[in-house]
Amino acid sequence: MDLKPITAPATEEDRAAVDALLGPAVPAATSLRESAGLRHLLLPGLHAIQSRLGWVTPGALGYLCERLHVPPAEAYGVATFYALFSLTERPSRVLHVCDDLACHAAGAPALTAQLEARAGAPGRAHNGAMWLRSPCLGLCEHAPAAMLTEAGVAPRAVAWGPVDVAGCADALAGHSPSSSAAWTLCAPQATGAVPWSAGAPRLLRRVGQVDPESLDAYRAAGGYQALRLALERGPSWVLREISESGLVGRGGAAFPTGRKWQAVAQATARPKYLVCNADESEPGTFKDRVLMEHDPFAVVEAMTIAGITVGAEQGFLYLRGEYPLAHARLSSAIAKARARGLLGADILGRGVAFELEIRQGAGAYICGEETALFASLEGFRGEPRTKPPFPVESGLFGRPTVVNNVETLANVLPILTEGAAAYREVGTSGSPGTRLFCVSGKVARPGLYELPFGVSLRHLLELAGATDVAAVLLGGAAGTFLGPAELDLPLTFEDTRKVGATLGSGVVLVLDSSIPVGPVLARIASFFRDESCGQCVPCRVGTVRQEELVARLVRGAPRGSHQQEQELLRELGCAMRDASICGLGQTASSAIESAVARLGALFPPAAAAAAKEPKP
Repeated sequence: MDLKPITAPATEEDRAAVDALLGPAVPAATSLRESAGLRHLLLPGLHAIQSRLGWVTPGALGYLCERLHVPPAEAYGVATFYALFSLTERPSRVLHVCDDLACHAAGAPALTAQLEARAGAPGRAHNGAMWLRSPCLGLCEHAPAAMLTEAGVAPRAVAWGPVDVAGCADALAGHSPSSSAAWTLCAPQATGAVPWSAGAPRLLRRVGQVDPESLDAYRAAGGYQALRLALERGPSWVLREISESGLVGRGGAAFPTGRKWQAVAQATARPKYLVCNADESEPGTFKDRVLMEHDPFAVVEAMTIAGITVGAEQGFLYLRGEYPLAHARLSSAIAKARARGLLGADILGRGVAFELEIRQGAGAYICGEETALFASLEGFRGEPRTKPPFPVESGLFGRPTVVNNVETLANVLPILTEGAAAYREVGTSGSPGTRLFCVSGKVARPGLYELPFGVSLRHLLELAGATDVAAVLLGGAAGTFLGPAELDLPLTFEDTRKVGATLGSGVVLVLDSSIPVGPVLARIASFFRDESCGQCVPCRVGTVRQEELVARLVRGAPRGSHQQEQELLRELGCAMRDASICGLGQTASSAIESAVARLGALFPPAAAAAAKEPKP
């Protein structure tokens, strides 16, 4: 047994980092009472330590455990669960360079090789700084991307793209890279949002048009009309409009939003909670980031409406840790809304209460799964729970909880202001409304596109300027590959299901003939191996075996025949789908299996004659 007692005393700096979040320590006689029920502050506490000190020092971790009355072993388990926390000493300045799918297609392998030659191996301190390889940073339209964090009393974090090796070196040296127009935190590069051609967009109509820092500008552009209507007409009207609109979740599961809200509204247990799942970690996805960065008041307004409709007085926005600009703008929007009486104990003088708080994730893809997100918010490792019970019955802190992602909530505003009937006039009967598509990869105009459900994939790719399409990854790493013969597929929930595909989180990643599919599949396999929480055997072991199998085939060194390896790949996928606790394991093989089936990937005619490397 490897016991690691925390024996290092907390330094003044350690204590200052924790006290900045929790306030001064209370007298020992009352500390247990004062600390009761504060375990949910463990994740914010770890963020506070890392942001101040650059890493989670033993003394600071021990002091945080004392303040929250959390056993050190459990706190250590939580801290080591998240990729953005370090329990070993490292420099205050750290550069995270994305090498995931979109950045891979944009030249990340060459970039990281050049950076290693110039600044040393990843994870090794060099001139007071360090760089690390990173999974998707959600800046896929600006690939390749990077994020710089600088610890201190006034910590700084900035994510930008596209980056080159000179810009990365500048960032490591503490300089603003002149090669990037997107470096400045308050003036990011344009989002590349493209309105749909049938008329003005619904969800993106304020993006790039309205100052995201100004509440007055937001209200002048129609903001908070939906909240006023919700307060005037009451929860029953809101529930009816949402149900009749046919709105379903935009995170991938496509569950009817009205049914979810209705279940929590009818629940008798108190308190109730609203959670906005903004842990947008699916590789290739950036739609929620754009909405939060460029229309933050809309997110706050929609969450307020959802909360008062279902009877929740407290909401949490769980934001992925790699979105510093979204965090800054949402924090500002919440503060301004509260100051104007649009949040708090008496919203607009109507005697209705709703409060909202941001909680940051720390680099764990699994926390996008709703029950893992609850565990993270509660101060535990982000491990999924078995269902039932479902969140509408027993969610956050064991109470009835509504969970929606950012795009789903953003749809609430036009539904209430325009009416459910008008909302359904766009799209198809089975998929009403519009959808945000995150287009990246080998296209001339990568960006966020809002289009009505029912347009073809070909039409979307033409808008984005795709000319050489060898394969399209639809739905992200947990999605499916489509071949060039399938570009006329209508982009609806029902049509994608018919062909065994999924819209997922709206990812549309285009690969051209210059990009071999094998290395892309190897990156997907390594992603799922890294991101598995390890709780259940089918996923924990299956993702490792899948990565090994894909690596063998990419090297052209199969064990036995290609047919045997292909059959093993199918068996692995079947085992993970049938027996994994959550969607990560259940979809970990989807993209890889679809690439083999649709593209013949990993089984080229010359594979048998490939270099004969030792078998693992």
